[in-house]
Amino acid sequence: MTSAALAARLTDVAGPLFFPVTAFGPDGAVDLDAFRAHVRTGIDSGAAAVFACCGTGEFHALAPEEFRLVVAAAVEETAGQVPVVAGAGYGTALAVHYAKLAAEAGADGLLAMPPYLVVAGQEGLLAHYTALAGATGLETIVYQRDNAVFTPETVLALARTPGVIGLKDGVGDLDLMQRIVSAVRSGMPGRDFLYFNGLPTAELTGLAYRGIGVTLYSSAVFAFAPDIALAFYRALDSGDDDLVNALLDHFYRPLVELRAKGRGYAVSLVKAAVRLEGLDVGPVRTPLTEPPAAHVEELAGIIANGRALLEKHGSGQEEQG
Repeated sequence: MTSAALAARLTDVAGPLFFPVTAFGPDGAVDLDAFRAHVRTGIDSGAAAVFACCGTGEFHALAPEEFRLVVAAAVEETAGQVPVVAGAGYGTALAVHYAKLAAEAGADGLLAMPPYLVVAGQEGLLAHYTALAGATGLETIVYQRDNAVFTPETVLALARTPGVIGLKDGVGDLDLMQRIVSAVRSGMPGRDFLYFNGLPTAELTGLAYRGIGVTLYSSAVFAFAPDIALAFYRALDSGDDDLVNALLDHFYRPLVELRAKGRGYAVSLVKAAVRLEGLDVGPVRTPLTEPPAAHVEELAGIIANGRALLEKHGSGQEEQG
């Protein structure tokens, strides 16, 4: 954990946010060596932050002791170069327990995922995230998705909650997000509250989110093709519409269409892609399942097309930024 505040370190980032997969060995146990190698590749490739043991990292499948080991490995591997944010979820008691484990492991902050299964009212959700944010000294980003969707008034209350620094949106309702941004802006003038595009393949909606001022996003693609993800990030940032649109049309859209072919593909396809790139991070844990060979072959072709586009457009993005 570094002394610099997480919010400040995430305000003006120069690259995508990296959500590494959690590696498992042949015996099914967590493979910390492979995980460290995965994290190191991401840092060396230009990740702005490491979000360990979150959705892509199969938080749901990790026992508490495994979670602590993986977060600690991420902290040690980053060595303060970029912040490490750890997932925390389930009901309030367990979420607080994971938050404390993350703090012990040296994380810089928390990504607070939705409570397990229950559909709660706004008052209950606010009480849950207030308790979680107050359980440690870690700054907390609240993840809006599934059974945790907030009204603008609730997000304003969250923004006033000590320790809560931002909202990650995994719903994709731009009307709601615009009203949330407006409510916080007018209700807390001058408040630097962070917003993140957290849809499964956030690049596909990057242009739309930028229209309401949301520039931070999580990149699942960065986990397996950091060159493509970083080239897209820089093209989007610099206004290179030709490269942005080429990648959207011939890489990201086909990837999203493939992802729609199977349950859990937002995680298992990413893990398959990491293996395609040469790092054995093992399979996903149940209840998720591996994609069939035909889908993995299609995935390989999509990645190859993405790199061909970079070559065609002069790639050259690595010299920027």
